[in-house]
This record gives sequence, C-alpha cells and structure tokens, in this order.
Amino acid sequence: MDTAPTSLPSERADGDPMLVNCVAYAADGQRLHDLTIDEISDVLATPDQWVWVGLHEPSEDMLEKLQDEFGLHELAIEDAHNAHQRAKIEVYGDSLFIVVHTAQTVGGRIAFGETHVFLGKRYIVTVRHGASLSYSTVRRGCEQEPEQLALGPSYSLHGVLDFIVDNFFPLVREFREELQELEEDVFEGTFKRETIRRLYDLKKELVTLRLAIAPIQDILNQLVRQYPSLIRDEVRPYFRDVQDHAARISQSTDTMSEMLSSAISVNLALVGVAQNEVVKRLAGWAALLAAPTLIASWYGMNFRDMPELDRTGAYPTLIGVTLCICGVLYLVLKRAKWL
Repeated sequence: MDTAPTSLPSERADGDPMLVNCVAYAADGQRLHDLTIDEISDVLATPDQWVWVGLHEPSEDMLEKLQDEFGLHELAIEDAHNAHQRAKIEVYGDSLFIVVHTAQTVGGRIAFGETHVFLGKRYIVTVRHGASLSYSTVRRGCEQEPEQLALGPSYSLHGVLDFIVDNFFPLVREFREELQELEEDVFEGTFKRETIRRLYDLKKELVTLRLAIAPIQDILNQLVRQYPSLIRDEVRPYFRDVQDHAARISQSTDTMSEMLSSAISVNLALVGVAQNEVVKRLAGWAALLAAPTLIASWYGMNFRDMPELDRTGAYPTLIGVTLCICGVLYLVLKRAKWL
C-alpha cells in the first residue's frame, strides 16, 4: 500500500509534547484562550465556559492532574494510561468514557492505535495512543463554525468520531486497490508464493480493521439514543451521519473479506489444476514410453524359440512397428490433451 504521512502532535509553547491543546470556550462557541492544566478548574468554576483538552500518550502524572481537575473516575484514568483496551463506552457518574480504535498507514502497512475520550457537561478530553492522526484539524474546523461549537462538548465529540471514522475510508480504498492487483496476479496462470503471502497478510489486516470499526457502530448507536444529560438533541443527527459512514465501511470490509476468501480459494484451486496438468503430461509421456519399453524388454528375454530373430530385416521391422505404435499413442494422447 502507499505510505501515508504520519502526523505528529504539535508541541505547545510550554514544551510539553503530551499536551497537544488545552483551550477554553465560551457558551456561544467562541474560543477564549489557551490554558495550562492547573487553570482548568478555574475555568470550570466560571459559568458558561467549557474546556477541550487534547493529549498524546500522556504520563501517569499528567493523567492524575486531569483526574484532579475534572474529577474523573480512577478506573477510567487507569484504562487511559494502560491503553490496549477494547472499544467501549462506559458511564462514570455524570461523565462518559469512550474507547475507539484508530488506524493509519505507516511504512506501507496499517498500524492501529486507540483514542480515549472523557466527556462531561462542560469538558471533553481526548487521549491518543499509538497510530492516530492529531485532532488539531478537528478543533480548528469546529472553531470556524462557532454556532455549531455552541452546542458544547458533545459536538466536539462528534467531530472527533467523524474524523476517526472518515480516516478509515482511505484505508478501505487502498485495500480495494491492492485486492484488484492481487486478483490479476492470481489469474496470471503461474504459481507465486509471494501472491499467497500477500493475500494472507491482506486478509489478516482486513480482519483487524473490521474489529476496529465494528464496535464504533454500537458506540454511535448509544450516543444517538442515550445520555440526554450529556448529548444534546441537536447533535444526535450528526452522530447518525457518522454511524452511516461506519456502516458503509463495515459493509465494504465484509465484502472485501468475502472477495479475499474467494481469491485465496481460487488461487489454491488454480494451483491444484496446474499440478493436475503436470501429472497428466507426465502420465502421458510415461504411457508413450511404455510401448517401446515393453517391446524391448520382451525381446530382451532371449528365448531360443523366437523365429523372427533369425529373419532378414527383423530388426528394422521391429523398430518401425515400435515407432508406429508410439505415433498412434501420441496422436491419441494429444487429442485427449494429455500431452
């Protein structure tokens, strides 16, 4: 697959690469100012303001600071620090903890990561682990539409999830293009071990991709229907749109998985057919050589009562008869497509 550029988190002026952004917003969606972690509690103490924090592989100390500032549950903080979690959505008091898997192309292969999201009435915190593009572009896009950002953290959550799901589309397209190339290799008529290996690797990556996208549909379904205190009704249609995108990706991966299985089966079948053709040709040549071998062994027994041995021209006659028999056998086997 083609290599996609890897986006690294932008480093803040305070020199901490773990803190990608920490911004305060007004109730009307206008950006107010950047914050430090210690200033978050001061903003939350101010009515009609909320906070958006973005982290990249934070340390345990950083997460403990967030726990103190937002009052996050210790189990959610533990999961966010350890990573390697299954995709899920959990409720902790008046906040949500969401885990989704992300994917991007790194070095010509698909690498997977995780994003953990803490959502409260007046805050959203995203924590990225592993292969994942920065959500700074999502934040900038939301800031350009303050009337939408005025819907609060739930709209920011929609932007993050929409960005994650949409990043699966280029991967699906790359899968489809590579599958088409492999299908051409399968029908070339020659056995290539490399083709089998690529088919297997593609199948393995596709299964992992399906495991990454499938749980997101359930998470989005819950966000569309539940949590009225955290998800505003005006935002639910946006989540339905993201859910539709996730469903399309899931259907595409299911279809390609079936096509890959078929391609593997067809490749193995063609290999078997090619082997059968080789066996048939070997058997045909063996049958063709059986006639002169039988005649030669017959006369090689040297019995005394074989009168034709004493006749003039017996040797060339025997050679001619042998060649005629071989010729007839060759024509018969050729018509039967054994040669």
